[in-house]
Amino acid sequence: MKYRVVITGMGVVCPLGHSTAELWDGLMTGKSGADYTTLFDATTFPTQFDAEVKGFDLGRFVKNTDLHSSGNRGTQFVLGACVQACQQAGIDVETSSPTDGIDRRRMGIYLGAGEGPVDFDAFFSALVEGWDDTAKGVDWQKWGQVALSRLSAIRELEQEPNMPVSHLALLTGARGITRSCLTACAASTQAVGEAAMLVRHGKAEVMVAGGAHSMIHPLGVTGFNRLTALSRRNDSPKTASRPFSATRDGFVIGEGGAVVILETLESAKKRGATILAEVIGFGSSNDAFRVTDMHEEARGACQALRAALNDAGLTVNDIDYISTHGTSTSENDSVETLAIKTVFGRQAPKVPCSSPKSQMGHLIGATGCAELITCILAIQQQTLPPTMNLNDPDPALDLDYVPNTPRKAKVDIALNESFGFGGQNNVVIIKRYTEDGYR
Repeated sequence: MKYRVVITGMGVVCPLGHSTAELWDGLMTGKSGADYTTLFDATTFPTQFDAEVKGFDLGRFVKNTDLHSSGNRGTQFVLGACVQACQQAGIDVETSSPTDGIDRRRMGIYLGAGEGPVDFDAFFSALVEGWDDTAKGVDWQKWGQVALSRLSAIRELEQEPNMPVSHLALLTGARGITRSCLTACAASTQAVGEAAMLVRHGKAEVMVAGGAHSMIHPLGVTGFNRLTALSRRNDSPKTASRPFSATRDGFVIGEGGAVVILETLESAKKRGATILAEVIGFGSSNDAFRVTDMHEEARGACQALRAALNDAGLTVNDIDYISTHGTSTSENDSVETLAIKTVFGRQAPKVPCSSPKSQMGHLIGATGCAELITCILAIQQQTLPPTMNLNDPDPALDLDYVPNTPRKAKVDIALNESFGFGGQNNVVIIKRYTEDGYR
């Protein structure tokens, strides 16, 4: 038996705000989450700006902060997002005796979560003290002695990408299937898609799904700079993310946490939960091409798009809106446009598509779920979020990218696509909930 999968809660912490309302208000008012880097001194870096989460206080969301104080930035953000989603779905948190009617043995967690930052100060100070000028290298025996006295075992443990899942299990009491995936920028879309499959096939009744990530630290920024993936528009951070523009020069790195609550329609009805949307399709693929570049013919992206449409039982004529991956890198925007044109054919110019990354930055492992939430809000508000900073369109990219201004539109079915390094491609399709399952 296959179950219908509905979304009953959503929550987000991102550079545009610490709630779905603040996210949507930021998208509608043209707000940018980008600004100069404050988490470390980036003045000598090629890229000196990012999209940070500012002013976040875990205590606003979680009562027992001591249980989660060791969690890294991404973990803290996804805890806040999870509390929001659970509250909206009517799910109890931080209690040993929940009264929400959910069997915790049938409740699971699936996150797309990246590795957390190391304890840089302790790590590098140990390296400095362990340096051997004579040998021009590290005296690892000495380094080990210093590191053992300075590095925190808990902070080292919290680097592991499964730790955000563990924190959410502790928060919610979920004792069912718990999984994490680390598929780069496609991670939380994959987590939502695969969590929906688990619910659809009866492996879980409720799944907490989403993503958590923060790579705004010296190694993270250096790595993306070395890949020439980041914008270097240091004179204008707020307009640096410009997907599909002829003047695009890379993405703006961001951070955040995003969560949706997935459950069977039967469970939602039984609990009297408000249904926000229904998940009807998921497609996943790999380019099997290069560890960085997408295949120039968009073969992996096309395969994921077709798989999602087939899973949903839809044709391209049924899609009202596409939330693009839209990173603002030269290659991604070109290949993504090619994928949409290849799969949608003559319908491609008629389907509006936009990139929330133009305002909130690229949240890496958390970005897909955050953008799925913008799809839910687009369906609720019957409004399309814009692609900001699209003042100089690339003549080779000729789709309807909803430039610079939100647009009222009929949105019943929305498609969210995420493409990550390593050729990871994931697509989720959601629709406005109706009792009969049809439009």
